[in-house]
Amino acid sequence: MQEGTVDRAVIYPRRIVEEALARRAAGIIFVHNHPSGDAQPSPEVKNLTRSLMEAARTIDLRVLDHLIVGKEGYCSFVESRLMPGS
Repeated sequence: MQEGTVDRAVIYPRRIVEEALARRAAGIIFVHNHPSGDAQPSPEVKNLTRSLMEAARTIDLRVLDHLIVGKEGYCSFVESRLMPGS
């Protein structure tokens, strides 16, 4: 839904919520890649996830996971126990 540069992307929680509503979604999984290859989430990504979850909560949209894809694999917030509120 969003495109970024090599080192950042601008994400608008409102746009995510609008798209979920348009698709009548009950749940959502956030996925993005790290061109650096390191799939571990930065503090900024953790804060973004928290903000997206708050926005989703306003419309009873369940956030199922946030996946980060890197060169050697991926990081799942659920598997890593990084999901806020879990």
